[in-house]
Amino acid sequence: MKRRKRMLAEILEDNAGLDRNPEFRGTWMRAWWMNVGDTDARLELRETPVPQPGPRQMLVRVRAAGLNRGEFIVGGLVKAGSSKAMGIEGAGEVVQVGSEVTRFRAGDRVMGRFPGALAEQVLADEAQAMAVPANLSWEEAGGLPTTYMVAHDMLLLQGGLQAGGWLLVTGVSAGVGVAALQIAKAIGARVIGTSGSREKLEKLRAQGLDVGLCTRRPDFHAQVMDATGGAGVNLVVNNVGGSVFAECVRCLAFEGRLATVGYVDKVLQAEIDLQALHAKRLVLFGVSQKMTSPAQKAEGTQRFVQDMLPLVASGKLRPLIDRRFSFDDVPAARARMEADAHLGKIVIAV
Repeated sequence: MKRRKRMLAEILEDNAGLDRNPEFRGTWMRAWWMNVGDTDARLELRETPVPQPGPRQMLVRVRAAGLNRGEFIVGGLVKAGSSKAMGIEGAGEVVQVGSEVTRFRAGDRVMGRFPGALAEQVLADEAQAMAVPANLSWEEAGGLPTTYMVAHDMLLLQGGLQAGGWLLVTGVSAGVGVAALQIAKAIGARVIGTSGSREKLEKLRAQGLDVGLCTRRPDFHAQVMDATGGAGVNLVVNNVGGSVFAECVRCLAFEGRLATVGYVDKVLQAEIDLQALHAKRLVLFGVSQKMTSPAQKAEGTQRFVQDMLPLVASGKLRPLIDRRFSFDDVPAARARMEADAHLGKIVIAV
């Protein structure tokens, strides 16, 4: 009798081990969620059912997912009093396809903007998925979609940046900033970047940064005008927020454009110089995907595939990975991001 109980206990222990292994989890998986209060956001690792793909969806075994600061800003991508699955981008292998999926099949390597990607498996809409170029690692593919698609939108689709033009990026060392720098250099533009770290600016010279300004304050107008021969820049990517907004406007050239992509300073209000806006024929725009329709997201994905993916496949564009964290270490990855210790993308290996 004792022997039978011991054998049963060993079987149960072995099965529990299989259940903890994502390759044998069956209908359950682990996923990171965020519970949002009025002023803070708490992370939680949950056991959740494996989702089933709809007709135009795919189930993807996530191999890597990028971390993005906007996910942690209360009032930004997340609302106070809400709870949501974490992750907005990732890369992995297709496990199962819906009945109407035609471009991919099981085993294909895909990447894209996949809501809930900080999980062992995630649903991906076929229209927003991209084939992973053979030269990219899982970490590079998982950290590419959001920042590079946002930068593509800012610089080319809305920003009209051209070869020989000037781009100013505030907070250039962040993921979106580095992506904007790389894309700008790939098309032959010149780039000025601000950062509070001289070390980061020096490292970004290897990525093609033309002028690095070490500051976190709105005090860079004179240096920008000096670098551009008094003309100002054709496009500004404001990755910092309201505290530098007015200074960004001052730096714009005639018919210049200003893209607002982040507000890490948590300053959501800023004054606008209406006289400059009027006289210099300026354009101010944002790039959030929060309110875009599925059709708009699909169109943006297709434009990115046409314009940028060939540059990625050729090696001219390659994500700059700051650090790789394990799936269980998401809280530590978040801490590194919120401490502004990173240069480029923080990626979670799943």
